Amino acid sequence: MISDDELYRLAVFLGSAAMILIVVYHFFDVNARTDETVKEKTAVKAAQTTPTSTKSR
Repeated sequence: MISDDELYRLAVFLGSAAMILIVVYHFFDVNARTDETVKEKTAVKAAQTTPTSTKSR
């Protein structure tokens, strides 16, 4: 049977592991690029690099 001390150490370990996984998940979630932002950034870059003619004929 599991002793109280072993149960305590297991609970502390699993709780610590859960908290670390939560922090890592939120880090990746905050820094993730969505498809919309990637498309907007590429569209802005394309518009900035494309030379436009401002002279009218």
